[in-house]
Amino acid sequence: MNYPRLTNIKAQDDYTLVLTFGVSENRIFDVSPYIKGEWYGMLADLAYFKAARLVGRTVEWPDGQDLAPHELYENSNTGGL
Repeated sequence: MNYPRLTNIKAQDDYTLVLTFGVSENRIFDVSPYIKGEWYGMLADLAYFKAARLVGRTVEWPDGQDLAPHELYENSNTGGL
């Protein structure tokens, strides 16, 4: 499936990401279920979590943790926006 292009991200204090797809489709993605284990467990540090950045079509953190673009779209919702 062809998903809208991710154009902006904002990491929130509650371990969610506000994602903007295309021009104006805003969605919330909850990262908290992913924060476990040695690799993704680093995201539990709020300062590190908030260092998330947009790279290509996905979100990436400084040490290379990332999430698949289809996961970001399929597992996000518009609730609370």
